Amino acid sequence: MTMPFDALNDVSDEALLVAFGNGDRAAARALTLRLTPRVVGYAARLLKDREEAEDVAQDAMLRLWKIAPEWRQGEAQVTTWLYRVVTNLCTDRLRKRRGKGLDEIAEPEDGRPSQDAVLMQRQRVDALQMALDSLPERQREAVVLRHIEGLGNPEIAEVLEISVEAVESLTARGKRALAAALASQREILGFENDGS
Repeated sequence: MTMPFDALNDVSDEALLVAFGNGDRAAARALTLRLTPRVVGYAARLLKDREEAEDVAQDAMLRLWKIAPEWRQGEAQVTTWLYRVVTNLCTDRLRKRRGKGLDEIAEPEDGRPSQDAVLMQRQRVDALQMALDSLPERQREAVVLRHIEGLGNPEIAEVLEISVEAVESLTARGKRALAAALASQREILGFENDGS
């Protein structure tokens, strides 16, 4: 049964994937519009390359469509499965890159506030990205999934295939390392000293 596209907004990811597996093209479109921006954003943070992130997202979504007919509801969340695939694809690409120049970090194109605000926001994004880049790979993945993508620790544990305790440890160490890396830049980045 094919549902009208507008009616699919309140349908779960899992139900949409099962519907697509049963031939509902509107369900695939709804799921693509819902998940692709999140997947591209996550991949871009790991790879530091928007175009490459879009390629990874496309590959991950194609893999999702291939497994749709066999998807078993209740075993895993679609987002968990998809983030795991994206993490693995990004890790593979980063491993292939090693030994090559990693100095090129794509600058995000921002909105249209004042030039000072745009410059300050860009400095903050660059400082955060450089601090994230300084983290070990697993810490960076855990911190991005938790604090940028908004996933819970159990879901991150599934994505990274580690225990919840390991996720807590990785995110705690990652946050401390980020705070230390950014502490000396508070004033430059326009954050007031709060006396602490």
